[in-house]
Amino acid sequence: MRIAIPMAEGKLCMHFGHCAQFALLDVDDATKTIKSTTKLDPPAHEPGVLPRWLNEQGATVIIAGGMGQRAQVLFAENGIKVVVGAPAETPEKLVTAYLAGTLVSGQNTCDH
Repeated sequence: MRIAIPMAEGKLCMHFGHCAQFALLDVDDATKTIKSTTKLDPPAHEPGVLPRWLNEQGATVIIAGGMGQRAQVLFAENGIKVVVGAPAETPEKLVTAYLAGTLVSGQNTCDH
């Protein structure tokens, strides 16, 4: 499993389309542990680009603060599960909580 986290200043960026970087965390499904983390600069934000790009990077899940409904559909079409409403925490903390089933996701912070 590879989990994508949109980041700004080392923590979750509350709107994935405006993030400075993506953290891609490779996870061992059997042990529910993080194996490695890669940070990549995303391509320019245009509708449909990020879901396709993250699919090409091997992402299977994206954890975001906020994301528009159209983007959520595009991620699903690219085989990427979407989790929205996550708090502004470090990628490692978010993924550890997600794997443990304790990630508290609140309201989608995006209104479009």
